[in-house]
Amino acid sequence: MAGVTEVAFVTICAFILGGIIILRRHFAMSPSNDRSWVNDNQRLTNIEINGDKAHIKNVRDFNWRSTKDFDEHWVDMSVDLDKVSKIWFVLEYFSPERKEMAHTILSYEFEDGTRLACSIEVRKREGARYHPLKGVFRTYELIYVWGTERDVIGVRSRCRKKSKTHLFEGVVLGPGNERRMLESYIRRTNKLANEPEWYNTITNTCTTNIVNHVNEVYPGRVPWAIGILMPGLSPKMLLRNNLVKASGSVDEAMESSLIDSISEKWDYSTDFGDWIRGVNTRIEH
Repeated sequence: MAGVTEVAFVTICAFILGGIIILRRHFAMSPSNDRSWVNDNQRLTNIEINGDKAHIKNVRDFNWRSTKDFDEHWVDMSVDLDKVSKIWFVLEYFSPERKEMAHTILSYEFEDGTRLACSIEVRKREGARYHPLKGVFRTYELIYVWGTERDVIGVRSRCRKKSKTHLFEGVVLGPGNERRMLESYIRRTNKLANEPEWYNTITNTCTTNIVNHVNEVYPGRVPWAIGILMPGLSPKMLLRNNLVKASGSVDEAMESSLIDSISEKWDYSTDFGDWIRGVNTRIEH
């Protein structure tokens, strides 16, 4: 019996030691910007500030016919930081069966009508598939994807047949906070270009980063809530804390903010951002 006990003890110790070695190797892994990325994640955005002007390199402007059929197009843009007039909030539900799972995006609108969206997401490698559990264990890098609304919002509201996409105008408290939000995003974007980070399903996601940006500009503006970890559950929090403009009940606000059907009818000649907001179009929401 003593011999059996000793063997069992040695076996347990070997498993523990092996586990420690594996964990040490895992946590010693470093994120990288140098991998084989999918087309739409290949380029990192870099933003140069000169006074009030932001010069944005590698803005994604793909023409999506479906999620697998697209024309690749990247552009450079310049915007005036002092001319940010509105911030829009996008909430995309991936599937009706998973109400707690959703993606969040901010889009910046300028006084001249220019709109620039930023999607904080997993940077996808060629052949890799996303799974939230894998996202806890240093599997994916984080990326700030800057793009035109016809790209970043359009691929979701026009091409993903199961998803449901909502568009809200954000409530910005205090003069100048629109610019401060954009500058906060710019600093983080440039930092990631030089110091890549691991995406983490719990601590470093689209929504946790948006909350961090908002609270950096306006401390305490977004209190902790389950909707931060599970963005699909965020609408009540958004309305309760006056974070987006909406009227009526939560259900009414969600219904009136849907943009999928109008997106699918886009005529390709009207600016996509104007189209989904019903600006200069004859199609009703």
